[in-house]
Amino acid sequence: MDKKASNAADSLRSSDLPETDKALRDDVNRVGSLVGEILAEQEGEDFLDEVERIRVAAILRRENNASTEEMERELAGVDVAHATSLVRAFSTYFQAVNVAERVHRIRRRREYERADASPQPGGLRDVVGKLRGDGVDKAALDACLARLHIEPVFTAHPTEAVRRALLEKETEVVRALVADIDGGRTPVERRADLERMRMALTAAWQTAEFALDKPSVADELENVGFYLTDVLYRVVPVFYEVLADALGEDPAGTELPTLLRFGNWVGGDMDGNPNVGAETIAATLATQRRQVLALYRREVYQLGRLLSHSLSRVGCSADLLARTDVYRALLPTAAARLRARHEDMPYRQFLKLVGERLGETERGTEGGYPDVAAFIEDIRIVVDSLRENRGVHAGWFAARRLLRRAETFGFHLATLDLRQDSAMHDAAFAALLDDPEWASREVDERVERLSAVLANPASVRTSSDEVARKTLAVFRTVAQLRPRYGEQAFGPYIVSMSRSAADALAVVALARIAGCVNGGGQVPLDVAPLFETVADLDAAEAVVTSLFADPAYRAHLAARGNRQIVMLGYSDSAKDGGLVASRWALQQTQIALTRLAHESGVRIIFFHGRGGSASRGGGKTERAVIASPRGSVDGTLRLTEQGEVIHRKYGIRAIALRNLEQMTGAVLRATLRPRPPEPREASWRSMASAIAGEARSAYRAFVHEHADFTEYFRNATPIDVIERLRIGSRPSRRGGTGGVENLRAIPWVFAWSQNRAALTGWFGVGSGLVHGIETFGREAMSEMARDWPFFAQLVDDVEMVLAKADLAIFERYSRLAGALHEPMYAEVSAEFERTRSAILELKDEEELLSRDLRLRQSIRLRNPYVDPISLIQVDLLARWRADDRSDDELLHALIATVNGIAAGIQNTG
Repeated sequence: MDKKASNAADSLRSSDLPETDKALRDDVNRVGSLVGEILAEQEGEDFLDEVERIRVAAILRRENNASTEEMERELAGVDVAHATSLVRAFSTYFQAVNVAERVHRIRRRREYERADASPQPGGLRDVVGKLRGDGVDKAALDACLARLHIEPVFTAHPTEAVRRALLEKETEVVRALVADIDGGRTPVERRADLERMRMALTAAWQTAEFALDKPSVADELENVGFYLTDVLYRVVPVFYEVLADALGEDPAGTELPTLLRFGNWVGGDMDGNPNVGAETIAATLATQRRQVLALYRREVYQLGRLLSHSLSRVGCSADLLARTDVYRALLPTAAARLRARHEDMPYRQFLKLVGERLGETERGTEGGYPDVAAFIEDIRIVVDSLRENRGVHAGWFAARRLLRRAETFGFHLATLDLRQDSAMHDAAFAALLDDPEWASREVDERVERLSAVLANPASVRTSSDEVARKTLAVFRTVAQLRPRYGEQAFGPYIVSMSRSAADALAVVALARIAGCVNGGGQVPLDVAPLFETVADLDAAEAVVTSLFADPAYRAHLAARGNRQIVMLGYSDSAKDGGLVASRWALQQTQIALTRLAHESGVRIIFFHGRGGSASRGGGKTERAVIASPRGSVDGTLRLTEQGEVIHRKYGIRAIALRNLEQMTGAVLRATLRPRPPEPREASWRSMASAIAGEARSAYRAFVHEHADFTEYFRNATPIDVIERLRIGSRPSRRGGTGGVENLRAIPWVFAWSQNRAALTGWFGVGSGLVHGIETFGREAMSEMARDWPFFAQLVDDVEMVLAKADLAIFERYSRLAGALHEPMYAEVSAEFERTRSAILELKDEEELLSRDLRLRQSIRLRNPYVDPISLIQVDLLARWRADDRSDDELLHALIATVNGIAAGIQNTG
């Protein structure tokens, strides 16, 4: 193809790339050229010429530090349908870049694995080797593994809602690139790979990027289900094999504990979502059960085909033969269908009956498994029989993989968390206790009355109030479904906006009223208060201390193994006080609650409510774990995975495996060899507190106290488009007016990432850092940024956000605010430059990301495609608003720009 086939990497010179990354450039060229061919075929040569002209202008504008005027002239007033096509064209290009980068991560991993003496940093081989070098013996490592718990929790917070049809087509492109990852394909094979990619990309071009209807909870579950069933189900056994290899163990002779689990909020997150409740809880669990049982049945069938062992050639265990006889009697119809010519194949016969029993389980009939433990026992019989009868190399490996999956996913696939706002519980009790003033009563009074309810739940009257009815229905559903789906099917019940001990006690009391108790009369749910704002985080220690002092709640904790889950809110705390104040409050809260755990004898498990953007706790999980306060990790990592982060981290099996390795390795390091005590840390904490205070004041003065800020925000960002997006089942705000206070953190951050300012990730930071430099000196600040992992990560995250921001593009959005543009933009740009200069001063650098060439390269690859979409969005916004936001065609085009920008800049929500 000629130069018009658009080489997505031609703005990068070979000298800009490390030698190991030249293959990335080649992949970007190959897929980029293919996209150009598809655009010419589908839209015409003139369209491709136009795309190329705009792209080159975008490149030259950045290389020459020029204005956006030339691109704006090219894009102004473009027909709406044509604008949508341009947006899709540029989106397709950098989606190709995204895929190429992910495949390149696989390539780098393979290069490390080939160099056996040098394991990939952060991987399990690397971590285990370093721990042993630090004196951790086998007994200590085994003891830690026995209590290790890693649990990513997928949420329905989409800032990137990729349709499953498009995910499947992307997977085809990945497979084709991976097939030739070492350049060993023949010319014929390479042409076949190219045609596979062409077919997938062309079909994707002809597929709408988003549905016209707002997705239902079931649609969101389908999206999350892709990652659980198509990726993680495949990856989990490989993870344990990698772990066994890192430990130097013989997999056939090693029993590793189950340390991976997966959680899900879709269908159980009721906070602000009227579409979620008892019905979706039941439907979600039923769907997940069907999905995992179908996977087991398919794998059991495949395993039966593999295990064709004949008794005339090799023996099998007496347990397997005896269990087969039991199942012949239990499932006579299925037994009658067993083929006589397979009579000499005990594994095949047995697994055929196991598959039939799984089918009965799905149908809920008498011949089904009572629980997953019975199914696991059957597969273990197969595993043990193979091991004992010379079958380690004749099927044991495949059977062991199925066993690993069953131990991880059970009959529930993923644990379903429940979440509700504390205000809804207050509203329910106001009705149940016939006390309209309930929510405003003093905490001590509410705690006393809740204790009375716990002592005598039957004393509470019934109520026809809708909130009370729906709330109690949730707990009745848990009581009804828990025996069917098992203890692991339900995760914690999370209480949003927790501010007192009464908020947690209310959950236990509501459960008792609804009859949601186990055989011992205890509520079978962990109650997890969620501390979200800076003030709530500051008060968390006092709240949890009060909770632990309550006799009724302490009895509940004793029944739960003296384990308390506390959820930490990154999103609302940053929206409330800015990035520095949020991170510092989170750090202080973990320190205080870790100390409380030691004093109280209750194990506190932190559940991190992280998002994709830096202002919502995003960034590298491995670094965040290592930077956590000493003792706060304690063998456990439970965190939310949201929006585009899910696709980036779990969209490809090899990358999902790498991500799970990094998380596990970080938890091992933080638990077994936490950072040694640092004598300078006391002074660093004092400095951080002062910096956070100054940063918070600057942030709040602009965002929360400036009289014109809300109007400016609503005009200088596409928030009015985001509020109409049909990518989530939940409303974008908690209620109230159109101001910032009631807007949820996700659309808040998303709006500022769309206009390329990324303000939520840095505003106020510069003021705080300048105050620190002036007060404590540049040398002391630089030392803290270099040697204290907490502060180093904070500085690095802000540097990344600044590098991705583009104030020249943002200025075009700012002008949409009319008379507010000049004064408000002046404040934004001044704080941006203040932050940028302070970061460079602390790191002794001349330009951002000078020490992270790969990230600079990644940003540079995408910018020529994101910039035109941003300018198209500005033009369309002005036209849509001028038409009083009534033009649906313009709205659909704007939604396309939102999706395109989100995919291009990443770390958006």
